[in-house]
Amino acid sequence: MTQTPLLQINSLCKRYPGAAEPALDGVSLRVERGECFGLLGPNGAGKTTLLGLACGLLKPDSGSLSLGGAGRLGLVPQDIALYPSLDGRENLLFFGRMQGMGGPALEQAARSMLGQLGLAEQAGKRVEAYSGGMKRRLNLAVGLLGSPDLLVLDEPTVGVDPQSRLLIHEALARLNRAGMSMLYTTHYLKEAEALCGRVAILDHGRVLAQGAPAELLSAHPGCQSLDDVFLRLTGRAVRDDA
Repeated sequence: MTQTPLLQINSLCKRYPGAAEPALDGVSLRVERGECFGLLGPNGAGKTTLLGLACGLLKPDSGSLSLGGAGRLGLVPQDIALYPSLDGRENLLFFGRMQGMGGPALEQAARSMLGQLGLAEQAGKRVEAYSGGMKRRLNLAVGLLGSPDLLVLDEPTVGVDPQSRLLIHEALARLNRAGMSMLYTTHYLKEAEALCGRVAILDHGRVLAQGAPAELLSAHPGCQSLDDVFLRLTGRAVRDDA
């Protein structure tokens, strides 16, 4: 018997008022249980809109989206969503309580997240004094607090230092190996090749290709990396704004 996907998206469409083109134009994909699925695309391709729909923060114009039994979602937004006047531990305790956590279990979860992401020594420091990389790591820790069934990540390593990128990458790889499902957007295609079992390349709100990185390379002779496949399909470098 085929297992129901954790996330199933069928012909999803979304247009913002006044926009010349739809943000999403008939997107279909699925995320299997225990899978890290990557969403790749230039700026404006529709990735963040798709994540917002997956988390229930936006409503689609048409199409369907279903979560096959996922009880808990964790969201790591592209913008830093922390309280700068609180310290790292206080941020985790606050957001944990917002999720209905409390008591010794929340204290233990906060300690664990701080340790896993290399922030234990900075736990008592106000977030306004954190480096950009430390804020990114704490942003991830908040998303992980409730041990989500599906972790949704929007550019979790954008603009960070090499040490923080490595810590985040290692933490995500470890969690995925332990069975956590992830929907992951990134501009760093080498990360996607290393972390994601399958990826979808989006542009102008449409899926141009999806599959395992090795499958996409095989389907496009002459391409040596996902960067090459991306450029061939979109005609644009991954960071082009045009």
